Amino acid sequence: MFGSIPKFAHMKKGNYYRMENKTGLGNGILMLMLFCFPTLGTAQEMDAVNAATLQTAYVPTQPDSLFIYWKEKRLAYQQSGNTKGEAMSIQQMGEVLYQMGNYATAIEQLLVAEKMYRAQNDQEALATNINLLGTVYYYNQQPKLAASQFSEALRLFSLLKNDGGIAQTYAAIGHMYEKRKMYDSAFYYQQTALIYANKIGSIAAQAKIYENIGSIYEDRSQFDSAKFYFEKSLLLYQQNQDVLSSIEVINNLGDVYQKSGDYQRGLYYAKQAMLLAQQNKAMYQLQSAYRDMGQNFAMMQQHDSAYQYLEKSRALVQQIYAAENGQQIALQQTMYDTEKKNAEITRLQADKKVTSTIIVAAVLLLIVLSLLGIVAFSRQKLKIKNEQSINETNQKIFDTEKGLMESELQRQQLQEENLQQQLEIKSSQLSSHILHLIQKNEVMEEIKTGLTEIIHDDKRDQKKQLRQLLQKINFSFSQDSYWEQFRLIFDQVHTSFFTNLTQQFPSLTASELKLLSLIKMNLSTGDIATLLGITQDSLRVNRYRLKKKLGLEQGASLTAFIQAM
Repeated sequence: MFGSIPKFAHMKKGNYYRMENKTGLGNGILMLMLFCFPTLGTAQEMDAVNAATLQTAYVPTQPDSLFIYWKEKRLAYQQSGNTKGEAMSIQQMGEVLYQMGNYATAIEQLLVAEKMYRAQNDQEALATNINLLGTVYYYNQQPKLAASQFSEALRLFSLLKNDGGIAQTYAAIGHMYEKRKMYDSAFYYQQTALIYANKIGSIAAQAKIYENIGSIYEDRSQFDSAKFYFEKSLLLYQQNQDVLSSIEVINNLGDVYQKSGDYQRGLYYAKQAMLLAQQNKAMYQLQSAYRDMGQNFAMMQQHDSAYQYLEKSRALVQQIYAAENGQQIALQQTMYDTEKKNAEITRLQADKKVTSTIIVAAVLLLIVLSLLGIVAFSRQKLKIKNEQSINETNQKIFDTEKGLMESELQRQQLQEENLQQQLEIKSSQLSSHILHLIQKNEVMEEIKTGLTEIIHDDKRDQKKQLRQLLQKINFSFSQDSYWEQFRLIFDQVHTSFFTNLTQQFPSLTASELKLLSLIKMNLSTGDIATLLGITQDSLRVNRYRLKKKLGLEQGASLTAFIQAM
């Protein structure tokens, strides 16, 4: 519940969808807008324009047509001097651009609307606009600006005693904390939002917040609590006849059962979501349901069915992308045509003004040209001398700059050579470090094996001490401080490896990152098993699980994937 959220991602996390550099406008967005921005296009617009006109007017749903609609509204309000209606239209244009993923232009429009609302002292409209602006900043990877906007919106809604706006803002802040994995703070803000949502008795708001809380518990792997809140959310959505949101929550319940190991139950909910999505032609939810069914079948070792539904999900993703790209192209063309049309109108209006002054300007130009001709002739000789002097000076400057550039180039070459030498030294240190770890673990393994044999001997009076010694050796395998030194050296040699992995796959554990770094070192299977203190069979199982976690297809090479990172 974070404003009207772009539904361009097909990787589901809780109930939020997002994809960088993709665009589109889904029906689910409109449902979120009704709760998160309740004043847009309703009470706010009624105050700004004639109510009867808007009640009977046709409002398009396609993004390009919708953008033109609000642009024409803005021009009409501008010509009639209705600044409140003009500000509202600019805000709506910004929201359409945001839904299409054009964040930079959306921010520009929303900042213009904010300036107009401040000039009008329209506090409620200003608070709503600021909340939307905070949402766009968040998805534009500017969390600090987003946080400042939400704080300002919360202050304004508190002054206005607008409980609905307060609930909306607290939920937005909670969502931001959830995505930063600060779950305690996220849970606190969602609970606070729920208090205000209960005060206004909004079923839609309560359902969305319950869903958000369920998502937090799901992220924390507290699946029983996640089920509880998702079921409460589903009940309210069904009571409110919100079919699209109900499908998303059903998908979430399926995810929770799948993660908790109940694949039959997970498959049941995924099928229910699929049927509802098919009935309502909800493409995004249908794609998620196909994917979830494929995953459940895969967990149940029914690989043919898993392949069938995962292939359906992939095909639907391509279809959705194609439709979204078509809409984006149409919107860009519409914006271009509209700007071209407006520029033509402006040019024609300017031509009318210019025509009345052309004769006067022509006369003045002739007089000026005559005077300039006289002055130019008298100054021509002086100009030639000045140009010669300037040319000489420029040549000196050129020679000086050339020397400086050559010196800078030499300095950069020396710096690159130095960096290359440092990299070679670090690589050598890393190789030596790996060799030390392998030798050390081999020795420890031999000691462990020998001690194990002694334990099985009949000298029971020594067993207690030997077991303690074995525990220390086992602890040494997992807690060796050399791993920290290895990590530091590895980061210097492969500077972006861990960063890229954690950005693409944030759920990877420290043990999994350690295994991936050893694969990156191109070590043999035996050496990796020795370093990790596990058997080669256990290593194969870990590699298989890693491939699934990284989303690699069956038969794909984990080593090739990691080497390409």
